[in-house]
Amino acid sequence: MRSQINTVLPILRDGKSFVLTTHVNPDGDGIGSEVALAEWLAAWEKEVRIINHSPTPEVYRFLDPESKILLFDPGRDRKTIASADVIVVLDTNQPERLRSMGSDVVESPAVTICIDHHLDPAPFARYCLLDDQATSTGEIIYRIVTADRKSDPGPRIAQALYCAIMTDTGSFRYPRVNPETFRIAAHLVECGADPVAIYSEVHQKWSTGRVHLLGEMLAGLQLSDGGALAHVTVTRDMLTRTGTTEEDTDNFTDYPMNVDGVLAGILFLELQDGLKISFRSRGEIPINELAKEFGGNGHKNAAGARIEGGSLQEVKTRVLNAASKYVTR
Repeated sequence: MRSQINTVLPILRDGKSFVLTTHVNPDGDGIGSEVALAEWLAAWEKEVRIINHSPTPEVYRFLDPESKILLFDPGRDRKTIASADVIVVLDTNQPERLRSMGSDVVESPAVTICIDHHLDPAPFARYCLLDDQATSTGEIIYRIVTADRKSDPGPRIAQALYCAIMTDTGSFRYPRVNPETFRIAAHLVECGADPVAIYSEVHQKWSTGRVHLLGEMLAGLQLSDGGALAHVTVTRDMLTRTGTTEEDTDNFTDYPMNVDGVLAGILFLELQDGLKISFRSRGEIPINELAKEFGGNGHKNAAGARIEGGSLQEVKTRVLNAASKYVTR
């Protein structure tokens, strides 16, 4: 990773105009990494724009109080993407996950840098900073902004990176968390990140509808394979009834994993254009391999997939049948 960072640092420092972007339906790691890198580049007097396919989720808007993150508008932004010196794609290594922006990013003559911690990158970027052992993309950005250690990150960078790492580690609960993770977090707190305030913004400002949605989902929790596999479902009717959206199901996949004896958990989310499936597992169960069977990918213990077509029940049956072999090995 050090050699990869040393390769791209001159590009980041020499470029004048930058576009930063992340995946569809961005999470705390994607938004936090964008904001932190943008702040760092701005301190070098670069022209920086953050442009995303999806709007910023409400829970992460505290990271962007001036609303600088733009929602992609082809008429306004295609010229910006085409004329940028450098495009940095964060927290995804698959251009199709940029959705409406994907072709513009791939076709731009800009130097493209992909910074990510997921497996199996597509060969679209000129430079790829990929560390699949990192807890988050935010951790990689931390290593970039502290590479020379001439100065510490400012409070806004520290806040954004702490949020990125906190959310992608499940508040420091997931397997890749190690002593170095806590050393990074401690340094970010020293630089101005407020862990109490950040946790409150992300996890303690739920709408009433979201609480009701969680209750409905948990009421339908089902176990199979001798209690080793748990699955929950959120339907479009449930979203309508509670006045919630896909964004409100963020981290809902964690709840089935709280059941004693469960080795893998699955969330089925019914949407207008198909089904979103989120997978979690414990220990050595490679749940990303299950996700790959349905066109998805991810980490060993956390992955996802999207399926277009087919009824909710038909897709659930196929996925649950395939999942059995992962918890009965």
